[in-house]
Amino acid sequence: MPKSVRGRLDDNSPNPVDIYVGKRIRLRRRVLGLTQQEFADKLGLTFQQVQKYETAMNRVGASRLWDISRVLNVPIDYFFENMDSDTARQSPRAKSDGKISVIVNDDPMHQAETIELVTAYYKIKNRHAAQYLLCMLQELAKSVASGN
Repeated sequence: MPKSVRGRLDDNSPNPVDIYVGKRIRLRRRVLGLTQQEFADKLGLTFQQVQKYETAMNRVGASRLWDISRVLNVPIDYFFENMDSDTARQSPRAKSDGKISVIVNDDPMHQAETIELVTAYYKIKNRHAAQYLLCMLQELAKSVASGN
C-alpha cells in the first residue's frame, strides 16, 4: 500500500482543492473585516494556524470547517462554490479513480467579485451616493451590452 500523503500532490505541494478552500476562508474573513488574530481568537486557534489554513499548508478538517463556517456566517458549500472543474478533479478521490463528476456553479451571485462589490457598496455611508453609483453602474452595463 502506498504511503499516505494526506491529500497532497505527488510533489508534496498542497492539493488545489485545499488551496481553493483556504482562499475562500481568507476572502470571507477579509470581507467581514476580521484580522487573522481576531478570526483565530473566535475559533480558539493561533493566528499561525489560520495562516496555515488560508495557505493550505494545513488541511481543514470537517469539524473545523464547520466551526469556520459558523464564525464566518456562511454555509459549508460556500467554501466550494465556483470551484473550476480542473481544481475539483485534483481531489484525492477524483485522482484515484476519476469517477467524481463535477458540477460547476456559474451563478454570478456566488462569485467572489460579486461578494466584494456588494460589501463595498454597503460600506458607503451616504446612501444617496450609493444609489447614484448603482444607477451609474446600471447605465454603464446597458451601454456596454448595446455596444456603445
